Amino acid sequence: MINASWLLIAIPLASAAILLLAGKRSNSWGHWLGVLASAASFAVGAGALLEMLGKDASERVVDVHLFDWISAGSLQVDAGLRIDPLSLTFVMLVTFVGTLIHIYSVAYMEHDTDRRRFFAYLNLFVASMLILVLANSYLLLFVGWEGVGLASYLLIGFWNHNPNYATAAKKAFVMNRVADVGMIIALGLIFALFGSLSFDKVLPQASALVAGNEGMMNLIGLMLLVAACGKSAQFPLQAWLGDAMAGPTPVSALIHAATMVTAGVYLIVRSGAIFNVAPTALLVVAIVGAITLLFGAIVGCAKDDIKKALAASTMSQIGYMMLAAGLGPIGYAFAIFHLLTHGFFKAGMFLGAGSVMHGMNDDVNMRNFGALNKAMKITWITFGLGWLAILGVPPFSGFWSKDKIIESAFATNHGEGWQPWVFGLVALIGAGLAAFYMSRLFFMTFHGKARWSTEESSELPTRHPHESPALMVWPMIILAVGSALLGLFLSLGNRFTTWLAPVTGELEHHDPVLSVPVIMGATLVLVFLGAFLAWRQYGAAPVPTEPPVGSLLTQAARADLYQDQFNEAAFMRPGQYATRALVYADKKAVDGSVTGLAGLIGSLGIGIQKLHNGYIRSYAAMMLAGLLIVLIVAFVIWN
Repeated sequence: MINASWLLIAIPLASAAILLLAGKRSNSWGHWLGVLASAASFAVGAGALLEMLGKDASERVVDVHLFDWISAGSLQVDAGLRIDPLSLTFVMLVTFVGTLIHIYSVAYMEHDTDRRRFFAYLNLFVASMLILVLANSYLLLFVGWEGVGLASYLLIGFWNHNPNYATAAKKAFVMNRVADVGMIIALGLIFALFGSLSFDKVLPQASALVAGNEGMMNLIGLMLLVAACGKSAQFPLQAWLGDAMAGPTPVSALIHAATMVTAGVYLIVRSGAIFNVAPTALLVVAIVGAITLLFGAIVGCAKDDIKKALAASTMSQIGYMMLAAGLGPIGYAFAIFHLLTHGFFKAGMFLGAGSVMHGMNDDVNMRNFGALNKAMKITWITFGLGWLAILGVPPFSGFWSKDKIIESAFATNHGEGWQPWVFGLVALIGAGLAAFYMSRLFFMTFHGKARWSTEESSELPTRHPHESPALMVWPMIILAVGSALLGLFLSLGNRFTTWLAPVTGELEHHDPVLSVPVIMGATLVLVFLGAFLAWRQYGAAPVPTEPPVGSLLTQAARADLYQDQFNEAAFMRPGQYATRALVYADKKAVDGSVTGLAGLIGSLGIGIQKLHNGYIRSYAAMMLAGLLIVLIVAFVIWN
């Protein structure tokens, strides 16, 4: 099945093409073709996984050649797939979770007249992400990288008849194009240093070429980080993520759990051989992850929009993964471990949010919710399992993955200097904040007093909450089971870190500055404290339907810590002014010189035209004047 792994990409790509080209003729069956394509891709991936599990660890990196792609002088790039534990982990996440999201979307988008086009875009998204993670070179990875950007633009702005949604799509697209400059520069530097863009030639050479090239290695690492910050919504390129909630809720689940925002983490871990010899770049990765971890957590504490609160959570959790990746060999495997468990519980919670919206007239304001556990029991239970998983309550998945990152953070730099204390404490504080903002979301939505009414005469919003149909409920149940059990299953015998070892290397163990029981105990105390504070404020106490003014920090968090305002003042406005200046210069200088020259020639023509008046005496006078001029010039030259 490994040799047929090209079908992983070809099937959803062909489905997307069929649905887009068939047009409205496929409206009655197009959504099922989309589901079938994603499921078939999962089946191929499962077959490849089983085949890989049957190989020895030393044989678990296989390159599948597809065709010769680029041959230009010293640039030789073939199109091929790298099948290894890292790529297969992403394949299974993308296709399994993606298929569940496809099934959920059949019911969620049932009344949308463009449902067929929506499924075409979903298939394109899945195919692009699979190109990205299966590519055997940085150049082919870049093709998938751009495909993911295109698909996200199409899906975020799917309902582009709403100008705000169209603006959100453009914002995500532009910010990711800014980040792509980093990727393009990185590709150029990699080719200049290594003479190739293929993984099998670049990555094994990294440690050998580091002597005398430390600065170049760090620069490559920093440019790869810039690219990763855009795709994974990391500081300072994270501002697009909250606005991306403009797309249909299944899109949010796909972006946040299985595809786009995980791409940056994949890039860093895949390039681990480069970062291992670029300590400055690796440290910046950890710093960016730590900043984003706290940034997203603070923002999440103040959001009343259920989808935007979950988006802030994703930003923070991806920050955990970037922090782990920035720890190097002691954290690469844990970054992917948390990425995998996060894919299940975050997809489940986004689909749960969609279920709540389905039962609440598409309302996203949690201040209009409350007591939904009575009307939507399955949604409440499945969402609750995801909530426990992200909090890291034992034995749910987050406990096994996120806590390993916290322990590793306290062991940074072999437990020496400032790094273990700073990164460890940031990760620890982030766990407490996550417990607060996720518990706040859970209690505001499902518990407390109902802030809605079934009576039309009530002053409260009129709602008739109900459980979602089976096609929406079953994917949520399956994801909830994964949220509960996946982390424990993969932790037994360190099977997941052992599985990734052929790519990430053997897991290094450094003793943390605090003992593991102390770190674990402190984490659980903060988690339960955060959950208790949220219960006291949003579960036991009445929740006002209008948000209070709050502190300055609360106001800042509601405004995403003013990141949009900063970007507008620092980049957008100066860009607009520069553009206007260039337009003015173009009109006055470039266009002005052309029109001025044309006017001058026209004036000369008009003047000459007056000399041709048709009178013989005028022509004779002109001939006489010309003769005199010639005689004068000749006299001057000869004397």
